[in-house]
This record gives sequence, C-alpha cells and structure tokens, in this order.
Amino acid sequence: MTLLYNADRMLAECLCEVTTPPPPVDYLAWAKEHIEFSPGTSDFPGKYNEKLFPFFTEILHALSPEDPCRFVTLAKSAQVGGTVLANIFALGTIDLDPCLFLYVHPTDEMGDRWSKQKLTPMIRESEHLRSLFPDKSRDAANSVRYKERKDGRGAIQVAGANSAANLSQMSCKCQVHDDVAKWEDNAGGDPESQAESRAKTYRNAKIFKISTPLISPGCRISRAYDAGSQETYRVPCPHCGGFQALDWENMRDHIDLDHPERAHFRCVHCGEKIEERHRAWMVDPANGAHWFAKHPERKGYHRSFHIWMAYSPLERWETIAREWAKVQRGAAEDASAADRRSIEQTFYNDSLGLPLVLDQAAVDWELLRDRAEENTRQRGVVPARALALTLGIDVQETWVEWTLWGWGPFAYSAPIDHGRIDDRAGREGLSSREHSGHISEPEVRAALSALLRRKWRDENGVWREIDLAAIDGNYSTDDVWQWAREHPRSRVIMVRGGSDPFAPAIKQVSTETNAKGRQKRKAYTSRFFNFNASEFKMRLYRHLAKEDPDQPGYVDLPAGLGDEFFQQLVSEVREPVQSRGRLTWRWVLPHGKRNEVLDNANQARAAAYRLGIPLWGDDEWDARRDALARIAPSEPDLEDLIMKPQAPADVSRGEPEQDRAERIARARRNRRGR
Repeated sequence: MTLLYNADRMLAECLCEVTTPPPPVDYLAWAKEHIEFSPGTSDFPGKYNEKLFPFFTEILHALSPEDPCRFVTLAKSAQVGGTVLANIFALGTIDLDPCLFLYVHPTDEMGDRWSKQKLTPMIRESEHLRSLFPDKSRDAANSVRYKERKDGRGAIQVAGANSAANLSQMSCKCQVHDDVAKWEDNAGGDPESQAESRAKTYRNAKIFKISTPLISPGCRISRAYDAGSQETYRVPCPHCGGFQALDWENMRDHIDLDHPERAHFRCVHCGEKIEERHRAWMVDPANGAHWFAKHPERKGYHRSFHIWMAYSPLERWETIAREWAKVQRGAAEDASAADRRSIEQTFYNDSLGLPLVLDQAAVDWELLRDRAEENTRQRGVVPARALALTLGIDVQETWVEWTLWGWGPFAYSAPIDHGRIDDRAGREGLSSREHSGHISEPEVRAALSALLRRKWRDENGVWREIDLAAIDGNYSTDDVWQWAREHPRSRVIMVRGGSDPFAPAIKQVSTETNAKGRQKRKAYTSRFFNFNASEFKMRLYRHLAKEDPDQPGYVDLPAGLGDEFFQQLVSEVREPVQSRGRLTWRWVLPHGKRNEVLDNANQARAAAYRLGIPLWGDDEWDARRDALARIAPSEPDLEDLIMKPQAPADVSRGEPEQDRAERIARARRNRRGR
C-alpha cells in the first residue's frame, strides 16, 4: 500500500512544534505529582501536601520563570521544610526546564552529605525521578557531586563555597545557595559573587538563597533579605478577621514562664487570644492568608521571604515558649555543644529564624566605672557569688598584664583584681628586651609563679586560690612555653584568640606551622588552645550592658579598678570593613587605645571554658558551694600579705570625696534617664 504525505502539512506541523512556547513551569503542581515522602524520612509521609505548608506556595511561584525576579531569598527557622523547597526547585528544574543547575553548600563535605541524605533518597522515592537519571551509581553522570539526566539535557552540580575552583568554568542558569549564612570567603574572595557570576549570561536566571540566620551585622542571609521585598506572611484573626503577621514580640509578651503550654498571641486589632488550635485555619490561603511585601517595588528583581516556627506544623508553640524560658532563666550560657552558640543565639536563629542582633557600640566606659564605684565590694575581694576563679595573662614585649575573673551560676562573672608584672624597678632608662620585663626574664617568671600561688579573700572571709590560668601563647610562644611547662596543665594552659565567628568556643591546637611552612606537632600543643575571640567579645559587651544583678550574664564590677581598666575593657568596636570588594565585620582597636584588659577577659573566659564552667548545672554549682562552705576563714600566708593589690596610677592619685559623690549621683541620674 502506498502512503501519501502532504509536504506542506508536515512543514506546518514541524514549525508549530518548534515555535510553540513550553508550558509554564509550575513547581507546585510538579511537587504534588512527583514528590513523595517515606515514613522514615518525614513526619508527614506520602505525596507533597500543600495544605501543610501553604506559605511555600508563593515562594514556589516566585522561583518559576513566570515570575520576573532574579533573586529569591528565604530567611527561616531551622527545620521548617526549607530544604524540601530547595530540592523541589532543583529537581523540578531538571525535569521541566533542563539546564546545568548549581547547588552550593558552605563546604564540600556538607554538599556530599546533602547529596547522600537528601537528594538521592528523594530521587529513589519517585518513579518519575528515577527514570530521569542513570541507574548505576558508578556511572560518571551519576556521582555524589554531579547528577546528569540520561539524555544529557541537564544536570545538578553540587559544590562547596569553601573552594573557588568549585565555582568557576561553568555557566549555570539556576542556582541554590544553601545555608548561605555559614559561607566564608575562600581563596578567590567572596563565594556569593563567584557563584552569581556563573549566571551572568542568562537574562532569565534564578538564584535561590536559603538559610537560617546567625549574627547580625555581617549575616549573609539577613543582608540578602533586607535587600529584597521583605515579605512576611499575614494571617486573619479567627475572631475579627483582621490581618497581621505572627510576630515574635506578640507571642513573647504573652508567655507565662511557669506555664509554657499556655503560649499564645493577641490580635493586634481586637485583642482576643489567638491559640495554637487556630493555626491551621489561619495559615490557609482560602481564608485570606497571604504574603505582604514591605518593599513591593523590589519584587520585580528580588523577592525575599521570612518564615518561622510559629507558622509550621512541625513545631508546637509550647516548645517555643519552653525554649524562651531557658533563655530568660539563664539555665545555661551554651545549650548546643555542636555549634558552641549561646542559648540566646540558638533560640533566635533556630526557633525564630532571626539573627542575633549585636550592638556595635561598646558600653560607655564612664558608665561602667561609675557603676563600679557604687559597689560596696572593693577591688581584690572575691564576691560570694563567684564560685570559680580563672586568671587571664597577656604577654607584651616589655611587660606581662593579668586580670583575675570570678564565675558563678547563670553566667555571672566579675573582674576581681588586675595588675602588671615587669622588671623595670631600679632600671630606669633601660628599654631593651633583656631588661624590660619580657616573659623570658627570670624575675618576671618568678613573679608569675608567685601569682599562681597567691590567694584572694572572698566576702565570706575564705581565702581562695586560682582554679586555672590561661596565658597568651601567640607572642613569644617558646618563652611562654618554657614558663608554662614548670606548672601542671591543671594549673596553666596556653591560649590564642582567633577571628573566625563560626569557630568553636575553644579548641585544642593540634599542629603548628614551622619555619618551612609545614604542619608539625609541637610539645606544647597538648596544653595550647585556640578560642573564639570574636564571640567572647560580643558576649562580654552584651553582658556589660546589663544593670540588673539578677539578670543572667550580669557582670559584677568592683570599686577601685581605675579609669584605665574600664577604658581598655571596652576599647574595641565591631565595624564594617571592605574585604575583597565585600562588606564584612571585624573587631577594630581605635588608634591610640590599648586592649590588654579586654584580652585578659577573653583569656580568663577561655580558661573557664577549659574547665567546662559555662556548662555546669545545678549539681556542679552546689558541689562547689558546699566545698567552699567547708573551708573555715583563715589568715593568709606571709606571701599573700606581701603581694597586696596595688591600685593603678590613676587610682592612686585619688579624687576629692565631694567630686566622687557628685559623679556617682550623676551616673544614677543618667541610668534613670535611660
């Protein structure tokens, strides 16, 4: 049989096929059809359910090519389903709008973990997705960091922001910047700029930034959110129908710390109580819930969203209230051993999806001095609340400076005494290292050793000794080690401050770089520790601002330390600095100021961390209190009497009693005014 074809018709059909626009990319419809969760990976197994997370619908629409914006940012609480949203964007793009898709994590290791624990299971649980990718894991097109479609039309490239090489030599129209708040500059500079440059050749590129915030200023996801439309999810009141966002301050003001199960909001319109049982109804778009943009004019280029646990079915309001109760009661200074963040920051980041905002200005040193002068406790006396003592020692070229700090329950701390050791007595005019109080001088070492043996009397009349001393090991390390090794590691450790805000609070040094640039283990590394100086300073400044002695973190300042002490204690400020074309935040010491007292405070805190003091619970504090109660007040040794506290120069000059009284009265008026 002969088949006849109409050539004109065939041409028209071919032209129609190639010129017909593709169907709209609908990530929501695609997720409902192809995304399925198994009982072992989700609390809500089965197909993707829009009703559980209705606030994600608009974000999925924003990620579609139909929305003109180039950037989509989501600042969120931990564990609210954000990773699922990013996975839908990645896999949906490979299926509906194939391209080379770049998925960037903070590090290569985190990218590998995501690929194995999130991406691969999601592909395996969907028959449709399995059909898109090669079956064999050993296939070069189906590795941990690179998953290519069988037909070669698209692929997912997994990369780590810690490597500039991972973010070069490719063009990627669509990207996910996951956990972007944890990204750090790599050898090539700013990883965000490097990744974004991979999409410059595409007019319709789509870049999705998603993360839980950390510390602001300087938080990448918070900066991205502020640059966008700043959209919040508004819900109707179940009583009057008035629309409002579920703001944390609204819930906070209605939390009973003794009954967290009663946590609720109050309608900003009618004042009626909004309870957790109303949540499912309120967040439903069918009842009017919607995203509201603070800056709608930015939606055409950058849409930014914020969502937190109060909206999510994955968390109860009672749990949020209980976490807040921990913050308020100061049950611990650090609740998470994994990231070493304070319980306050952990709550703000993980529960509220908000950065912990830090005041960049230091507390006025004069206010601190005036507050100290009102204290009945004098310098050199250990407060009764200080149940543990640590000594911070800072090594300079011509002297050694030290400060004794006390620690108590609920993050209480107190500077107790301060002094300087040098060897210039009787050697006026001699300024060389050999005769200027360097740590290598026998006289300086002997004085330091005597300081370790010294005792301070507390308010109960008990003579107390130092629990642990931490000496600066960053300068003249070998000389410091020669002195430190004379004492047991239970009495002396060496410490060094670092500037990485994401580093652990304290971590033992494993190796050191030698003169040839090679890593080698030194004898002193067994008692040498790096500490997070940036975090320590932020915590100290935050606590110094507290004036209520019953507040967790209160710093109890004694009288008699002098002006210079307080000037140095708050000498550094956290300021914006341009680094490789990007704005970062660093601690800066203004010209002409000194910071040895601040360094001493950090070193003493590092010693406290080494002892585990920030993690002590009621049992440890009770045991320490009982042990001190069993020590009867006694007279000090002759050496203790000889080494009496010496006031700094500005204190020894003194001031008229009338001027001092007026200054104290003025400080009180200032505080009342604030």
